[in-house]
Amino acid sequence: MASVVEDARSEWTAVWLLSLEQRDRLSEASCGGDAMIEVEGLTRSFGRQRVLDAISFTVPARQIAGFLGQNGAGKTTTMRILTTFLPPDPISGAVRVAGLDVTSHAREVCRRVGYLPESVPIFPELRVAEYLRFRARLKGLGTRRVKERVGAVLDLCDLTRVARRSLGVLSKGFRQRVGLADALLAEPEVLILDEPTSGLDPQQVAEVRRIIGRLSEVSTVFLSSHVLGEVEQVCDQIVILGGGTIRARETREGWTQRLERSGRLELLLKDPSAGAEKRLRSLSGVTEVAKEGGRFVIASSCDVREQVFALAVERRWTVLELTPRPATLESLFLELVSDEGVA
Repeated sequence: MASVVEDARSEWTAVWLLSLEQRDRLSEASCGGDAMIEVEGLTRSFGRQRVLDAISFTVPARQIAGFLGQNGAGKTTTMRILTTFLPPDPISGAVRVAGLDVTSHAREVCRRVGYLPESVPIFPELRVAEYLRFRARLKGLGTRRVKERVGAVLDLCDLTRVARRSLGVLSKGFRQRVGLADALLAEPEVLILDEPTSGLDPQQVAEVRRIIGRLSEVSTVFLSSHVLGEVEQVCDQIVILGGGTIRARETREGWTQRLERSGRLELLLKDPSAGAEKRLRSLSGVTEVAKEGGRFVIASSCDVREQVFALAVERRWTVLELTPRPATLESLFLELVSDEGVA
């Protein structure tokens, strides 16, 4: 009998060591590139309805990326695939998190990802610290590590003052923070946050944004939202999804330049001549001119202020006002997610 037990113990030890060696190899492989999230040609359908249609994007390490789209655009489906809750279509592209394929290395991906769903699942009868200790044990943290990590996330998410309160009596803002603390317990390399400020009041939104801003110091953050201001303020990169396809993706600097290019120029003339609108339309780069009395609103694909000013001098127009009107993220977003706005 003793020999059977010893053989079983030796077999279990060998399997455990093999698992550790495999994890080490996977960890080394995952450090080979700078991208922590890689999506290439991802497609997902539910029955005959195609929700995601060959989307591709990457998120570099230690950056905050915003996933922007209208309700029903496919944001949550993408996040569930990244967190291994949903598989991609069998004949689809590649999805990797921390260098690991989400299908063939699903369990290892789960160890490296912290996930905050839109609706935080909680046990209302548990106290905050008690719930976090329970979640930490589920994640496989040892006794000493549980104490360290629970204290750290309580402090990071400003939950220390409510640590002994029951979850059921907390406001939605505090429950959202508890969900964020839960996602951070195992010190994940990647954080996936689905609508992290949904339903919060302005003060709660500001607090959650502050926490997210600090998280990029230690993790790669990928958050979804349909709140334009939120994404514009905290994200290093913005990806716009519409109708299951990527409509645009840019860095924050790229979006600033794109907004400048997509802006309008307002020209106010005193007693404009009859041919003024036609002459403005003839300028290189001008795509549209709208006339409202003596005011002309000029849309262009480049900066045309010098050309407009030179034309005004040449034609001896009396210029009362020449004002650039930069586009907003909201106006650009609405243009991109319309049927004609693929970019």
